[in-house]
Amino acid sequence: MSGIGSRSAVAAALVLAAAACRPVLSPVPRGGPGGGATPAASTTWAGCPVFPANNPWNTDISKLPVRTNSAAIINEIQTTGGQFLHADFGGGGAYGIPFTTVSATQPKVAVNYTAYGSESDPGPFPVPLNAPIEGGSASTGDRHVIVVQRGTCRLVELDRAFPRSGHWDADSGATWLLTSNALRPAGWTSADAAGLPIFPGLARYDEATAGAIDHALRVTFARTMRGYVSPARHFASSSTDPTRPAMGMRLRLKASYDISRFHGEAKVILIALEHYGAIVADNGSNWYLTGAADSRWNDTDLNQLKSVPGSAFEVVNTGPITTG
Repeated sequence: MSGIGSRSAVAAALVLAAAACRPVLSPVPRGGPGGGATPAASTTWAGCPVFPANNPWNTDISKLPVRTNSAAIINEIQTTGGQFLHADFGGGGAYGIPFTTVSATQPKVAVNYTAYGSESDPGPFPVPLNAPIEGGSASTGDRHVIVVQRGTCRLVELDRAFPRSGHWDADSGATWLLTSNALRPAGWTSADAAGLPIFPGLARYDEATAGAIDHALRVTFARTMRGYVSPARHFASSSTDPTRPAMGMRLRLKASYDISRFHGEAKVILIALEHYGAIVADNGSNWYLTGAADSRWNDTDLNQLKSVPGSAFEVVNTGPITTG
């Protein structure tokens, strides 16, 4: 659940293979919303909406007001770690968080919780023991496991997950109905420190190549505060410093930032950040955006993001901060 965005070396052959035969992307133009927060057409996967169109993940926040202390929050981020955007996915599929899709008849498997059982959903879940694990089976990192079930439109996410004989061991686990806007209980974590689902915040290759990502993206920061903004339900810090970002805060790429020099997958991502922003989901490396693990990502395209400074962002006022 740390969300630390460190990367190990990747074989050059993987990167070269991933960069071959890329389509040219033409971002889908968007008309400016009339004012306030505007629902988008809900993104879909496996015949299911990835939450309703009016869900916070799917809401255009390009016209919402800026938080009064936005400049102080951005300054705090910029002086305490990485200062530029970073796509924490790519590398021939070596980076990013994988997910899998299972049938409506997928057998359920028990989960044994090893850390946050009192804040986890009990299971059993339709998560096969051979489901892909973030970082691979030998990973010592967050080891997220994400499953979307067809037919039931059920999303299941595990953190620090290890397949055992007939069950999973996991630090925490959560499930959502993708057709519902229901939140987790106040104060509960999930497979992410913010108590949010991970899947709706992933940049997916299929969306990028279609020319539009119509939802917010998941982002991490090194230092956060003891508080959360809905739809987040949980914090992971003891600091009461109001200049640190709270879990669930929404950061938006400023409309004044010129993205005309960007192209391909990077430009699609930047347009999404202008309209839907990034939601603070976990503690980790500054400005690390999360995407699905996919061998087709173009690292040359994604590396353009490394030139976008955090100072090009502002913090949007999407609601009050709940503190504990």
